[in-house]
Amino acid sequence: MRTLDWIVMFAWLISLVSFGLYRGRGSSTTNKYLLAGKSMPWYAMGLSILATQASAITFISTTGQGYVDGMRFVQFYFGLPIAMVILCVTAVPIFHRAKVYTAYEYLEQRFDAKTRGLVSFVFLVQRGLAAGIGLYAPAVALAAVLGWSDRLITVLIGVLVVTYTATGGIKALTWADVQQMSMIFVALVVSLLVILRALPPGISWLDALHLAGAAGRLNIVVPRFDLDDRYTLWSGVIGGGFLALAYFGCDQSQVQRYLTGKSIAQSRLSLLFNAVVKIPMQLFILLIGAMVFVLSLFAPSPMIFHPVEAARAASTSAWKPAEEQFHRAFEERRAAAFQLAAAARASNTISSSALSDFRAAQVDFERSRRNALHIVEGLHGGERFDDTNYIFLTFIKSYLPVGLVGLVIGVIFSASMGSTSGEINSLATVSVVDIYRRFLVRDRSDRHYLLASRLLTVFWGA
Repeated sequence: MRTLDWIVMFAWLISLVSFGLYRGRGSSTTNKYLLAGKSMPWYAMGLSILATQASAITFISTTGQGYVDGMRFVQFYFGLPIAMVILCVTAVPIFHRAKVYTAYEYLEQRFDAKTRGLVSFVFLVQRGLAAGIGLYAPAVALAAVLGWSDRLITVLIGVLVVTYTATGGIKALTWADVQQMSMIFVALVVSLLVILRALPPGISWLDALHLAGAAGRLNIVVPRFDLDDRYTLWSGVIGGGFLALAYFGCDQSQVQRYLTGKSIAQSRLSLLFNAVVKIPMQLFILLIGAMVFVLSLFAPSPMIFHPVEAARAASTSAWKPAEEQFHRAFEERRAAAFQLAAAARASNTISSSALSDFRAAQVDFERSRRNALHIVEGLHGGERFDDTNYIFLTFIKSYLPVGLVGLVIGVIFSASMGSTSGEINSLATVSVVDIYRRFLVRDRSDRHYLLASRLLTVFWGA
């Protein structure tokens, strides 16, 4: 990245933390620190819930999924709107009327203290491990592209998150999430516009859609019932629906968002907002991945997207022949793509002969890519290698103009911060409310539990 990119990236991250600190002022009681004093409007809660899900993995991995496998991954979310409606009728009014801080606090009212303690402990273990993985996974990908240590990136994100989360509590992170999601939407639109502008002369956005469809990158719905296929209509509606019910109805990192609402109606609106926005957002992210694929039909792309592994593989004797085969396959696919686009424009339908030539060229190209991947796998004792998570980052560095590179990388950083802050805050809340205050140190002042909440936020952040 250029100097301007670094300036833009750090300016964005500093502004995000500063905004969270500013909006988190006044969190002087446990209720205000953990539940924002029940003052949050529906749109802030809705965007915060969306931000907690829209991690850096969403940017890095989902776009890569659209590149290599098309848009059928969106079926995973088809059950989410149904789950949101069910939760609006059941969980939201139950939790609000029970006046609880956590979903597990309600379990004691419904069953007993042992049930509450057990479920709280399971949540702390499960969510604590997941938070660490969710923070480290994008750090590995960013480290390879930026040339930084993954530990440095992990520490940087952790310090920034703990700074505003420990200081301002859930109010700070909720408003930081609002700012973050606003910039995420901007970054997504800018990325798509850059892709469309980078297409070669004569290739319109309609041509791009034709080509993406011909390559199977616009396959949104798979209606068949197939237990061997991970992403189908039925797995999304049934499996995705039950998963969404469990996640948004039982996971404190999500429940705590809508417990901060001014009223039951506001909390319901926040979930219904996600029911409406989530699928279109995922479709748009997958579409960006599909359009990056279309761009790669005409512009040379790396044989291996992981820069470090590509450099290692380049030193082997098998690399040169594989590279020559890859370039030949690229040129043949490029010519076939131009012919297919021209045929589609001429007749407004896709020519069968041009389509078969294009698909054959695509198969040859994918075979040449697999040969390169096998070289890397050979360096790791045959262990499977997948560079999908590096595709979008490579596009950012290769095509975005100076300044925008730093902004989008900063947005990816902040996406990791948004999901991590929500998890850390919920872990601290459960630790204080369901374990510390309930079983260990009872009947102390509110100030004592507020301090414990801040300290446990720092602990979970560390």
